[in-house]
Amino acid sequence: MPHLSRRAFVGGLPVGFIGASVLGGGLSSFVGATSGVAATPRAPVSVTPLAQIRVGRFTVTALTDGYADMPYNFFPGRSAAEVERAAVSQFAARPSGVRILFNQYLIEDGERRILIDTGPAGSIGQTGALPDALGVVGLQRDQIDAVIVTHMHQDHMGGLIVDGRNNYPNAELYIDRRDVTHWTDPAKRNGAPDYLQTSFHMAEEVVRLYPKLQAIDGEREIVRGISIVDLTGHTPGHIGVRIEDDGKSLIMVSDMLFPVVHPGASDVGFLFEQDPQAAQAMRERFFPLAASEGALIAATHMPFPGLGRIVADQGQMRWQIADWALQD
Repeated sequence: MPHLSRRAFVGGLPVGFIGASVLGGGLSSFVGATSGVAATPRAPVSVTPLAQIRVGRFTVTALTDGYADMPYNFFPGRSAAEVERAAVSQFAARPSGVRILFNQYLIEDGERRILIDTGPAGSIGQTGALPDALGVVGLQRDQIDAVIVTHMHQDHMGGLIVDGRNNYPNAELYIDRRDVTHWTDPAKRNGAPDYLQTSFHMAEEVVRLYPKLQAIDGEREIVRGISIVDLTGHTPGHIGVRIEDDGKSLIMVSDMLFPVVHPGASDVGFLFEQDPQAAQAMRERFFPLAASEGALIAATHMPFPGLGRIVADQGQMRWQIADWALQD
């Protein structure tokens, strides 16, 4: 993982909310199962107000596909009772677990539209809102030029192939080669627990339906100012995305952070991690480095819009929500 030392980690320039939309009907066909993946009909999802910040020439729009409640025993390293107590103290407790968001980020520079992740699209929780959220900013999925998938868990790639279709037909697709290799390996699939089988199936569908898929190797620049950051651990090819221009920067860190437990406890993991030891080691390196640099971070599962900083407070790491909406 490279040093985070970039002047721009101290902020992007916010331009505020761009409106809210409460969805009525029209989601039923979208939240259906991926080919071979069962899904139950779900109620329409209310879209959180969309939020935008500027990072130099880039406009970054935070979107959300919806939410789900993760059982308290999904966080190895602490007992379910300990996680629940922490969630209660942070007003994040639900009867069925810790509520997490599925945030996605749209990057525009006037020439290209790049989307980071596509959400679970109805395969988990109350989700399936991303297409309507894109519609609020006047976009259809066929207007997206590229999609960067931070890793091949179902909640990050489900929207690519929901209903067994290529839903971003004009987009180049970027995924780390290590994840493509892992999630399309029959031996890995045969030895995996049931809760990962949907991700293996979806990975096969993504490879089949996206001829423009580019399996990328390591850290590289996708376009000028948008580059890949290696955050391996959560999955073999877990990546982040750095957006940087004109002395400003934002790093989208995907599943490096989960609400309630992070960043205060780097030894607490998440059930879906493929290499818990590597994931913990990455958190132990990343959290203090991000705190020392004042890095502006976007995180998939933190409360919408997922923007904040890791700060060291009397020897303890904590998440500080970015006051982006109040800055000039």
